[in-house]
Amino acid sequence: MIPGSAQSSAEIAQRAKSNLALALACLPEDRRRDMISFYAFCRVADDIADTPTLSEDEKETQLAAWKKCVLNCEAPGHPVLDEVIELPGKYGFPRAWLAEIIDGVASDISLVRYQTFDELLAYCYKVASVVGLVSVHIFGHKNAMAREYALQLGYALQLTNIIRDVGEDARETGRIYLPLEDLKKFHVTEEEILNGRHNQRFIQLMDFQYQRARTYYKEAARLLPKEDADSLLASEMMGQVYSEILEKLKRSRYPVFAERCRLSKLRKGWILVTYLVRGWFAKRRLAAAESVPV
Repeated sequence: MIPGSAQSSAEIAQRAKSNLALALACLPEDRRRDMISFYAFCRVADDIADTPTLSEDEKETQLAAWKKCVLNCEAPGHPVLDEVIELPGKYGFPRAWLAEIIDGVASDISLVRYQTFDELLAYCYKVASVVGLVSVHIFGHKNAMAREYALQLGYALQLTNIIRDVGEDARETGRIYLPLEDLKKFHVTEEEILNGRHNQRFIQLMDFQYQRARTYYKEAARLLPKEDADSLLASEMMGQVYSEILEKLKRSRYPVFAERCRLSKLRKGWILVTYLVRGWFAKRRLAAAESVPV
């Protein structure tokens, strides 16, 4: 059997308790099942890259084996990969997208600094925007503009993740995703990040990152096709959750070295209920449309 978690996709999603897993609750059953498989694929690939008990060579070997399977449509008897390799044919997206996601997480094995924002954006494209592209195909979009929406939202979500996890990344892995050109611009040193120095220069640096992420949220909102609003509810929900996390970080002046910013259970529950209700009405509209004689 190919290396990696032997858990089922559903078990992986349940264990992760992520915002994405929460957002999938507003999808129709069949699409939710396929998105759970895709989410588990992303989760396990990321876990392989971050596993501290594996050497760099072992991580690269395992991810190369996963990449070979998705590109060649080889079912290796793995509970996650066997499901995921069926998705490109089912939903009509390139297998290369799955390979790009693997390449993105594989870059975390050895790459711990980004010199420029363009370099960081290329990473965000692979680990977030391509995830968005696959997702909108599974959700079922009609307008090609939904793909541009997915690209921009992916950038926004990943930049929010990077802002939120500055302290955790530095403390646990020694990674600094913030572009070094930005650190230089605001006179913040790598050592200050690694040592958790929270000062006015750091806040100014983070305000700059906040504005950059906010630009991508605005662009995603502008690009969302009206005819795909019902099918892309899960994406919208993710956008709202992470947008609110970004705003909370800004209000609290980025205490990223002391805590991991989260929305309260009450707030996340309210957002979930809101989108579940919207999803219920969307299903009724779809059923009504399908029942109209042609």
